[in-house]
Amino acid sequence: MKSGWRLQTQTGCTNTKAQVSQILKYCNSRCLAVVPQGGNTGLVGGSVPVFDEVIVNMSLMNNIISFDKVSGILVCEGGCILENLITFLDNQGFIMPLDLGAKGSCQIGGNVSTNAGGLRLVRYGSLHGNVLGLEVVLADGNVIDMLGTLRKDNTGYDLKHLFIGSEGSLGIVSKKLLMEAKRKLGEILSAFEFLDSKSLDLVLNHLDGVRNPLPPTLHKFYILIETTGSDEPYDRQKLEGFLLHAMEAGLISDGALAQDINQASSFWRIREGIPEALMKAGAVYKYDLSLPVEKMYDLVEEMRTRLSDSANVVGYGHLGDGNLHLNISTAQYDDGILTQIEPFVYEWTSKHRGSISAEHGLGLMKANEIFYSKPTATVSLMASIKKMLDPKGILNPYKVLPHSLSS
Repeated sequence: MKSGWRLQTQTGCTNTKAQVSQILKYCNSRCLAVVPQGGNTGLVGGSVPVFDEVIVNMSLMNNIISFDKVSGILVCEGGCILENLITFLDNQGFIMPLDLGAKGSCQIGGNVSTNAGGLRLVRYGSLHGNVLGLEVVLADGNVIDMLGTLRKDNTGYDLKHLFIGSEGSLGIVSKKLLMEAKRKLGEILSAFEFLDSKSLDLVLNHLDGVRNPLPPTLHKFYILIETTGSDEPYDRQKLEGFLLHAMEAGLISDGALAQDINQASSFWRIREGIPEALMKAGAVYKYDLSLPVEKMYDLVEEMRTRLSDSANVVGYGHLGDGNLHLNISTAQYDDGILTQIEPFVYEWTSKHRGSISAEHGLGLMKANEIFYSKPTATVSLMASIKKMLDPKGILNPYKVLPHSLSS
């Protein structure tokens, strides 16, 4: 008997996720076994048919979809050859966090499916830490979109980890994946925070003992950078060089460098004191969002226009990973103001492919809002996993999943 049917002909090329979906839907309906195949460089037979399985080869799905130099996020199809991605990023001044001896033939979809380690694991870690999102075709042909270009997304189960290392036994990594690359301060950068002028004003006005380390000139934004390395003189020299370059390029207008641990702590007190200052200022509506970095502050400005003088809209957060803490401060809680905020904030975030919860989770308050961040098919898969592991629904009921499914 033949070793398999190879679905890569002039009349049946698997070069789109739709075709992969159609093939799996057909095979599933007729109980035909399928073997996903990439560069076929594995050493344990994971991509080799055993009897008469259908081979779905991904080689034609080899496009680089996009690369964002600001965030270092690469989006590509599962059939991209690893060496081509390494060369592409090298030409952009970035480093691919994965390198293998078989890079000239292996495909990134297969790398993800086998959780390939490679030559740079000690420095960058495994693919569980570097893959930000996946698009996967399930056995029944359903396409699960887990592709949000976000480094933080705390809306339900992180399903991509089910497929990283699953060797094609749960689904096929299809059209795209997201990875982060590093450059410049990458190896020593530990924090990259931002706050706007309204955030600084709140802290200076409501917290005792906090002072502005810069001259009192009003700036629209303030950035707090922290580096952590093993060679302090080298790390300091690199940070100073980075700041000098940024000033010469007109990216920053002023700055202060902490000279000791006490000064560093006073800098952090400004950033970490914002929530406390907001509580002292009155009622506050809090939103923890992940957004593309270039869009992060647009929402703050839109909310200021939308609410006008009825509220003080403050924006701060983790610029390094696109996490915006949107806070709306008012003298007292007001249902009229809340209706102007919600669901607008969720709709705006969803429109820009963001996450309605970057790090705080969904809990009870946001369980029913999960569809703003996750497609229906993805939420249904979460519900199936919950039902399998907790068939009687006794574990923390009414949380995370929408009530229509969790009940």
